This record gives sequence, structure tokens and C-alpha cells, in this order.
Amino acid sequence: MSIGHVRHSIIVGAWALMAGSTVAAAADPALDRIAAGMRVNDLKSVRYAGDGIGWTFGQAYEPGGAWPKIRLNAWARTINFETRAMREEIVLTRAEALGGGGYPHTASQRSEQYLYGDYAWNQTPGGPVAGPRFIADRTHQLWITPYGVLRAALRNDAKVGSATVDGATMTTIAFTDPGRFRATAFVDASGRVARVESVAPDPVMGDTRVVTTYRDYADFGGLAFPTRIAQTMGGFPVLDLTVREVTPNAPADIALPDAVRTATERVTVDKVADGVWFIAGGSHNSVAIEMKEYLILVETPLSDGRSLPVIAEAKKLAPGKPIRYVINSHHHFDHSGGLRAAAAEGATIVTQEKNKAWFERVFATQNTIAPDALAKSGKKPKFIAVGDKRVLKDAGRTLELIRVTDSNHTDTFLMVYLPKEKLLIEADSFTPGPPNAPPPAQLNPLNTNLVENLATLGKPVDKILPLHGRVVPAADLYAAVGAKPPPN
Repeated sequence: MSIGHVRHSIIVGAWALMAGSTVAAAADPALDRIAAGMRVNDLKSVRYAGDGIGWTFGQAYEPGGAWPKIRLNAWARTINFETRAMREEIVLTRAEALGGGGYPHTASQRSEQYLYGDYAWNQTPGGPVAGPRFIADRTHQLWITPYGVLRAALRNDAKVGSATVDGATMTTIAFTDPGRFRATAFVDASGRVARVESVAPDPVMGDTRVVTTYRDYADFGGLAFPTRIAQTMGGFPVLDLTVREVTPNAPADIALPDAVRTATERVTVDKVADGVWFIAGGSHNSVAIEMKEYLILVETPLSDGRSLPVIAEAKKLAPGKPIRYVINSHHHFDHSGGLRAAAAEGATIVTQEKNKAWFERVFATQNTIAPDALAKSGKKPKFIAVGDKRVLKDAGRTLELIRVTDSNHTDTFLMVYLPKEKLLIEADSFTPGPPNAPPPAQLNPLNTNLVENLATLGKPVDKILPLHGRVVPAADLYAAVGAKPPPN
């Protein structure tokens, strides 16, 4: 999840300069002059904080819609340019009911998000949790900050030019950070970085356009820094921040935890029924289902980094049987980020009908900066659309794909029901807590909505195979909403 991934006039000040290495000289003298004017070599680290509005990238209620809004009650970012490290500390609340993101509907939520070189992680109550899928975005966000973008330009043979923006002539600084992103920084007549237009890889949208604007620069201890920062990603806003505090050369000794350094992609497999396997080991689960002549895989989540190992493990379960179909629970990016890998495998993607045209459009945009499995395969994705219900079956097994209705999470939900085994596969509607955990203090509307949908379905469910969390008896869902399960 991302929350908006949640920049001159030369101000002569008295902030203390820290000793250390300097950025290499640029090939273009004009870029050298801009960097010298902003004293890029003197700024080793920075912390800036404020509040505002964010939007949860990739979690729109409907495909192609705007990202859902959140309130950034407190937001702080600390960057160490020398070690390529960043920390974000966020307190947020939901600002609208519809859409994803996993945020509570009635309370605030705190998060700490980190980057260190080629590692990313989130700090949780249980300790640091590695997040390889966040590396690309957080690296991009670090190096498109006002001072970061000039450092990145200096080391990447940037080309200096000019352009007219809103009637004003600006200096442009264009470069590619290989394998990471492309960017053009726009420097106004006073020497400030006023805008950065960049393109970064995304597992769902492919090469994704990002526009970041920096306004209302002020003097913070001699450092010129913007007090308003806004950003759009994929054509919709993700950040509108008011900066209230800036500390140049702030303490920023961000350390890489050993648990993150040594983390690997873990894929576990548990047999739930004959020919049905629960594939877990990470934050998102999948389910492999054996048919007479082929396999069905429910969910390829996150990115190639997760889904390619899941696909490889699934193929071991029924040697010689291809994965013919991959069922997508819904379009949110954490649940659809591996669909390009599924298409590269040759599988047909089965998704709710409102998703089909949108997926076809975004998958036509390749990841050219960091080519993924689909780009390397040269294949074209194939889709099957599901309205309210569709049945997949052969001589040995039947699957019912059923749309979850009236959810505030998304309008394109699918759950999978196996009638013979009485198994339900669902995403986000119910995430079981730890064993023996007490029922939640407040009802989760997604849990209540799932119970209502199951009542309409009117079919017995013995176990729930959630795409987050552990396999549980259906009674756990009903206990979470304070209800008795219906008799099977």
C-alpha cells in the first residue's frame, strides 16, 4: 500500500555544514551552477514534517477511478542522502468510506515505513517486516525530492534544456536512473526546483506518470524548502502536504535490520482438501486447485517478486498440468500486481467484468524502465469476465465464482466457492486474527457484509481460505460479528 508515497532563490543562512563526500561534478556546467546555488553538496540529510491530505494509490473503489482519500494528521519524512535511506512516520485516518487501503473506519492508524539502499520494510508491533515490493516506489520518492533530484541528475548524465510552463521559462534537467525511473526537473528563474515530472515502473499500470510540484519556498535555518508539496500518480492526486517543520542535516542514522537484510521470499504450501492447496508464507495468500487436465490458481498478488515463486510452487503440486486460469479476487493493486506474471505464464485471467476493459488498457502499457515477466515474454494477456456468477467445472470438480455485492471495499469483488469441499476463498472481506484472539471491539463492516453475502448465497461453508491470514473454520467469521453460524 502506498498513501501518496506518503520542492530557489539562494538563501544565505547560518546552518552548520557537515563534512563528508560531495556529489561528483556534472558534465553540464549549467547543472553544476544550479546544484551549487542550492548547495546540494552541503545537505547530507533532511527531515521535514507537516500535515494534509493523501490518497491511497492503487486502492480505488472502481477500476479507473480516483484513489480513496485519507487525512494525514501527522506526516514526517527523514532522508539520509549519503546512505540512500528514508523513514516516513505517518498518522492517518480515512476520509471517505469507499475504497481499499486496509485502514480502520473509525480510528486513526500509525505507520513507519523505511528504505535503506535496496531494502524496504515497515515497522510493526512485532518488529520490522521486509517489503520488497516497496523498494521501487520509495527509491523513486527519495530521488524526486527537491535536493534528491539534483543529486540523482548529477550522477546520471542529465541533459539541461528549457521549457515554458504556464507562461514562465524554466530550466529543464532530464535524466534516467537506470532500472528505477526517468525524470525531468523544472527549475524556475529563481533557481528553485518547482516541479518534477517522472515515470516509474508499477506492477499493474506499467510505466506510470508522476507529477510532483513544489511551491511557497521558505527559509528554514538557511535552507530553502517548499512549504506546499502536491503529487499525482497515474492521473489522480496522491498527496497535498503543508510542510510546517524542516531540519537541514537532521540526525538520520537509519539502520538496516538484520531481519530485513536476510529476508527471502517465503512460499509455504498446505493441503486443505484433495487437490486443493493453500499457498502462504507472506502477507498475501493464493490457492491452487487441481482440475482433471489443468490447474487453477486463485490470486497472483503483489508483483513478479511474489507471484513468480507462487506460480513455480503451484506447478510442482500437479506435475505436467499447466495453470490454465488465474482467478483475480479484485483489482486493488496488492491483489492484482502479479497478473502480468500470470499472463506471461500463458494463463487466462478470470476477473469481475468491470475490471476487464481497465486491465486490458493498463496492461498494454509495458514496464520499459524495469521490464517485467510480461514484457520479457512478449505475450498478450487473455481475460474472462465474470458478472454476478460463473461456474468453472470438469468431470472431477466444480468452482463457483460469485460477486460480493454492496461492499464498501470495492465494487468488483469475487469470492470462490467449492461446493463439494464446502470451502470459501475470499480476500479482504475477512482476515482472521491470531488463534484465540478476542472478537474485535468494533464490528468490521467488511465482515458484516461477507456474512450478508453468505446468507444470500445460502450454501454451507466449513472453512474459509482467506487471501490474508490463516485458514479458519467459518465459525470464526460469525464469531467476529457476534452471530451464530447457520446450520450446514
